Amino acid sequence: MSVRINDIAPDFTADSTAGTIRFHEWLGDSYGIVFSHPRDFTPVCTTEFGAVAQLAGEFAKRNTKVIGVSVDSVEDHGKWKRDIEAFAGSPADFPIIDDTSLTVAKAYDMLPAEYYLPSEGRTPANTATVRTVYIVGPDKKVRLTMTYPMSVGRNFAEILRALDAVQATDGVPLATPANWVPGQDVIVALSLNNDQAAEKYGQLDIKLPYLRFAKAPTK
Repeated sequence: MSVRINDIAPDFTADSTAGTIRFHEWLGDSYGIVFSHPRDFTPVCTTEFGAVAQLAGEFAKRNTKVIGVSVDSVEDHGKWKRDIEAFAGSPADFPIIDDTSLTVAKAYDMLPAEYYLPSEGRTPANTATVRTVYIVGPDKKVRLTMTYPMSVGRNFAEILRALDAVQATDGVPLATPANWVPGQDVIVALSLNNDQAAEKYGQLDIKLPYLRFAKAPTK
């Protein structure tokens, strides 16, 4: 069964470039981003890991831990990290999971129909849909998922923006409009009437009876 928004993210124990990871324990009270890849030493994935390395400080500001999943071994990950760091000009200090067994990929339902293949001779095409991003909350629930084809590099600026939107609306009666970025107004949920919304969030900008904007609260 697929992993859906508000499901508890499957826990797992796996070897990684940072040692043994017990996912829920490792996550602790942080947000987490899990991003997965069909093979080491692939061109698109190298650029993506490089982008994550360059954004390390931004994720840290947001109390967010980042973990990569690839279907190769820790030994291969270590070699690949050198290429990633040379390309990105930044250290790739986040853990990369060894998922040669496909345990994590299966738990998160990332794989194509023909995934029952031995690791020997496995190609990126065999694990093509292992191209997924999950944002997980401190309560271990999945907040957001994105899945990409192998030919399309992920936009980590968008993933960072989506993380900001998730954090801005997590557990409060707010939503973000299309193309929202931090600092812009947010939408007040219809669970509050106008008086309740104004009392909680200040002056409203009412575009339509069901579309009411307010200044984003500061945390």
